[in-house]
Amino acid sequence: MSKSLTLASLLLLSSALVAPAALAQSDVSAPTAPADGAATGTTNTGAANPGMPTAAEEAADQSGNVDVSIPGADIVVVGRRGANIERAAPQVVSVLSAADIKRTGEGDIAGSLQRVTGLSVVGGGYVYVRGLGDRYSLALLNGAPLPSPEPLKRVVPLDIFPTSVIASTLVQKSFSPNFPGEFGGGVINLTTKAIPAESYLEISGGVSGNSETTGKLGYTYFGSGSDWTGFDSGSRDVPPLLQSVFDDRVRLSDLSVTEQQAIAMQFKNARTTLLQKNNNIPVNWSASLNGGTSFDMGGSTLGVIATASISNKWRTRDALQQASIDLTQPAGKSFEQVTTDNEITVNGLVGVGLESDVAKARWTALYIRDTLKRGQLAVGQNDGGLIGADYMQQNTAWYERQLLDLQFTGEFKLSDPLSFNVRASYANSQREAPYEREFEYVRSSQDLAIDPVGNRFINRLDRQRGDASVTFSDLNEDLMYGGADLTYELTPDIKATVGYAYQNTERTSSRYELHYDATNLPIPVQQQRPDYLTSDYTIQYFGLRLLDFSDNYPIYEAKLRVHGAYGQLQAQITPEIALNGGVRFESGRQEVTGRDIYLTGTVPSNTISKEYWLPAATLTWEFQDNMQLRFSGSKTIARPQFREQIAQIYIDTESSRAFRGNPYLLDSTLWNADARYEWYFARDQRVSIAGFYKSIKNPIEAYTTINDRYDVVTSFANAPKATLYGAEIETQKYFDLSDWSSSGFFASRRAVLIANYTYTQSKIKVGDTDTTIPYTFDPANGSAPPLASDYFIDGRPMTGQSDHLVNLQIGLEDTDRLSQQTLLLTYASKRVTSRGPNLQPDIIEQPGLSLDFVARQGIVLGGVNAELKVEARNITGRKYKEFQSLGDNRVYYNLYDIGTSYAASLSVNF
Repeated sequence: MSKSLTLASLLLLSSALVAPAALAQSDVSAPTAPADGAATGTTNTGAANPGMPTAAEEAADQSGNVDVSIPGADIVVVGRRGANIERAAPQVVSVLSAADIKRTGEGDIAGSLQRVTGLSVVGGGYVYVRGLGDRYSLALLNGAPLPSPEPLKRVVPLDIFPTSVIASTLVQKSFSPNFPGEFGGGVINLTTKAIPAESYLEISGGVSGNSETTGKLGYTYFGSGSDWTGFDSGSRDVPPLLQSVFDDRVRLSDLSVTEQQAIAMQFKNARTTLLQKNNNIPVNWSASLNGGTSFDMGGSTLGVIATASISNKWRTRDALQQASIDLTQPAGKSFEQVTTDNEITVNGLVGVGLESDVAKARWTALYIRDTLKRGQLAVGQNDGGLIGADYMQQNTAWYERQLLDLQFTGEFKLSDPLSFNVRASYANSQREAPYEREFEYVRSSQDLAIDPVGNRFINRLDRQRGDASVTFSDLNEDLMYGGADLTYELTPDIKATVGYAYQNTERTSSRYELHYDATNLPIPVQQQRPDYLTSDYTIQYFGLRLLDFSDNYPIYEAKLRVHGAYGQLQAQITPEIALNGGVRFESGRQEVTGRDIYLTGTVPSNTISKEYWLPAATLTWEFQDNMQLRFSGSKTIARPQFREQIAQIYIDTESSRAFRGNPYLLDSTLWNADARYEWYFARDQRVSIAGFYKSIKNPIEAYTTINDRYDVVTSFANAPKATLYGAEIETQKYFDLSDWSSSGFFASRRAVLIANYTYTQSKIKVGDTDTTIPYTFDPANGSAPPLASDYFIDGRPMTGQSDHLVNLQIGLEDTDRLSQQTLLLTYASKRVTSRGPNLQPDIIEQPGLSLDFVARQGIVLGGVNAELKVEARNITGRKYKEFQSLGDNRVYYNLYDIGTSYAASLSVNF
């Protein structure tokens, strides 16, 4: 059966299940769910596992006091027309409660968010909202912005946030002035856990495996004895002599050969160089500890919560990677590349909350460390080098990402009509990539009479027939944020809010790329394995040198300073009509500057200093007790990310592709319009239909260049204009199954259907006289900027936009005890990842269809409550495909099997 036929069948099934919700309002209530607004219990003493929340209780918690911390609003949002937050919120929002997150079974927030209407998650945990790339989404933690530990991004990757530390996630798709102006597609606000309803202690552990990785062939290297913890023992520190060269701002070319050799001999050689075959990659494992309690302080409640976890995961990708200058011909570069990643994530959170009738305050400290240890081996051909020759490339790397976030949020009721909110945070993110090693060996495949070693891989260390390099990268970013809001209740139906927010972000990024260099290296030495080839003996005896490929500006500094002030009015005009509107004034200054460490007298710098008035309004009309319409319009912006403004090569670890920034990028401005129909026909049950439109000026688009050596580099430029429009439909429906049997399996069970579909279209608009400025443009030569049509084709879709997104959850739940079985289907149609080189067809990713299964079961072990969870991911065996095609010819930039993953975990609750 074809995938398209399978998808069509599933959509038909979802339509059949939705039909009763749309036609028969008499059969809509969940079997045990209380009426909207009714009190719900926290325990179920009659259940087989007392103290464990049932499915009904978890669902009820979703529409009760869901903890959502947002600027300019209550820390705990309680609906004005009922307990359902999505219904009561003045904007178009989606809320993932703890129950929603648990149902998906995902281990990180990025995985859970891909189930939300209009959202898709692209490699590395970046969320795309309504087809707009991650640059158009904004991530907040408890209402405060986050720094990114990724050089290529200013948006934090959400896959580093474990679900265990998050109480809820709010996705707001219509702009309101209380949020920062960088709100292109939407805001994703993560709220950490705060005051627990009752004391608890949870210990969890799990194992998992993947059909393409576990027990299969992979490549790894030693590194250090503590690598399994995600912390290096210190063996990867920058060697002292090299560090002194960095500190003294000395070029390697100014040093003597002896001094260069002394530096090279301080490198940790075999332990960071020797790639080893592992025929039995181990299973993944994870462990976590969560606990919390609360205290009655006499008129107030003090809550303390703490979590800690560690996970160790392996992933092997056997990928086909190709490139082509002429798509009418076979790929000029084609490699089979096997990559084994060992990812270790350690995190911890401590939260303290204090609540009383007149004040609510929260202190949060969050630490996340995500480490990736990579071993990689590739073999293939490159017609841009020796024709007919085989190339073998070996890479070893260690990437450390770390985030520390300290926050305070408070809400204070100063008097009956007046309340005051305040937020303050300090966050630091770091990324260190020491000892990125790359070796290239070449086999000419020529007749031995012409080349005595034509049948062997050799490395001359001359960049013609072999190369060896070692790269040290470091990133440090500090973010200071503060904000305050004052709300005055003019009448019981009208509230006015004024607020101010300040954000200061400072980043320092460095990258030093060093290459070994040899002249007349003897043939026996050319055939040595990498650790022998760069050993102390080879360095000294054969006179190896070091060459610096770091360019004139290996260090860049970036700053972003934003002042934002806003006024907002929330008015219940009539019992049926509510208006939320206001305007935000935002002043931003963004600077990216190369540090002139070699005293060249020239400092590359780019500054964008702009002020914006950003209006927004949303009108909600509740024309029936359970139905409402929303209409919203707004203006927002999107700034270039720091790394996109740096004209310096960077290798993306996910795609294994080189990126180079563009110092001439401009801000993008967006005009947004939304309309949405919502029908809340029962508690936790709804249908909504929405339409949206966006007009974008100066959208930033990725484009790809390729040279005659088939070196592929992706950069960025502003397209003149773009439009994006589409529609969304979603539903959530419960079906009582107790009629199937008065006793037995179905007596206390219900079925749940959660389905959504998003259709999106976008077009880049390029006029005959429109221009753009690529990174290769040199204004000093007096030439005019090139035509935009040299880089973009009118009518092509924007990068990252899929025409179709489908999410479907079908499950069974027991309303008397914790027992859930859920099938989760996700489908995304093809999307552009980059404009094709030289106006060739675009580079396309084809995400396709993925089917997952998650089962959760409450059990009792020795009188102690426990939860057993089993998972199967990518049951359909979806592959990762990224390609260019012309006619019948297809060139794969990345093609590999993702494999099917299986997991089991046990959580014990005390």
